[in-house]
Amino acid sequence: MRSLTKVLAVTAAAGLALTGCGRSDDTKSSATTGNSAATSTGTSGFAADSVIGVSLPQKTSENWVLAEKLFNDGLSGAGFKQSVQFANGGVTEQQNQIDAMITQGAKVLVVGAIDGGQLGSQLKAAKEKGITVIAYDRLLTNTADVDYYVAFDNFKVGVLQGTALLEGMAKKKPNGPYNIELFAGSPDDNNAKVFFEGAMSVLQPKIDDGTLKVVSGQTTFEQAVTQGWKAENAQNRMDTLLAGSYTGSTVLDGVLSPNDTLARAILTSVDAAGKAIPVVTGQDSEVESIKSIMAGKQYSTINKDTRKLVAATIDMVKALQAGQKPTVTDDKSYNNGVKVVPANLLTPVIATKENAAEVYKDDPTLGPLTK
Repeated sequence: MRSLTKVLAVTAAAGLALTGCGRSDDTKSSATTGNSAATSTGTSGFAADSVIGVSLPQKTSENWVLAEKLFNDGLSGAGFKQSVQFANGGVTEQQNQIDAMITQGAKVLVVGAIDGGQLGSQLKAAKEKGITVIAYDRLLTNTADVDYYVAFDNFKVGVLQGTALLEGMAKKKPNGPYNIELFAGSPDDNNAKVFFEGAMSVLQPKIDDGTLKVVSGQTTFEQAVTQGWKAENAQNRMDTLLAGSYTGSTVLDGVLSPNDTLARAILTSVDAAGKAIPVVTGQDSEVESIKSIMAGKQYSTINKDTRKLVAATIDMVKALQAGQKPTVTDDKSYNNGVKVVPANLLTPVIATKENAAEVYKDDPTLGPLTK
């Protein structure tokens, strides 16, 4: 695994091809397409009406809620018997749900983990039954019993967030220095650190040269985390940061927010404190954040089209059913601590007020909000 120190030694452009947390050092690129990267997992196929288990985490954002509907519709439409469940009660509930899916005779398990390192026993039991395991959106860690990973390129998501923060502040004030604060996602979500490291590959050099100043001094992932991805936790921390570091004439220019839910909570805190709106990033293209972006409040989000991600996952399931190897775009980068997991990576896109109409032109929900 590549350390953050090594990642920070490269430019943002080079960061797109480098590794973050959970990636191995021998990666060449995450941009290879098609089936050119061979997998080690073969399959003899299975019945077209088999059970497919989909285990999702808590309903903490709109994209997870949409994924539930898309998996139900897409899998049933393809002829499978689907079992799609949320683990709103936490890790233990998710463990029990996966156990039940194994008992039901699922042929494939698609797992969006609450905590990717806490499902080892369940995944081992699945593999003993010959079940193929696909990690969905979040890498399953510290286990050999995962076959594939399907997600957007999450290190690149962080790079785009850091880039958007710099660009947004420069548009408001061409010359620095800029006062910023850093927020990260939940520490039990493997993606949270990947997002943060991607962003810091862009931001750390600017902190080092004095262009950026983190006034609170809270610059590490551990200091920036937001437990459970909960809005109230982000708002409470922002309240504390503003009260402790932004009294008097000290201006907050920008905030690195890892997703839209937290971005709106941060903006709520800033508004309550009577401060000027800073540049705030996001992710997930949530409806309320698109409205906020178009109103000139939240600066940016990252479009990771859940429709495309679910469709890519279902295509992998269809390939397995037919006795074929699913599409893999990167078989060198995603080291989960035990093995390198073959990955199918989709490309994320920055969305701001300036380009939102183009980014969401084919989205029936978000497109009309950008006109």
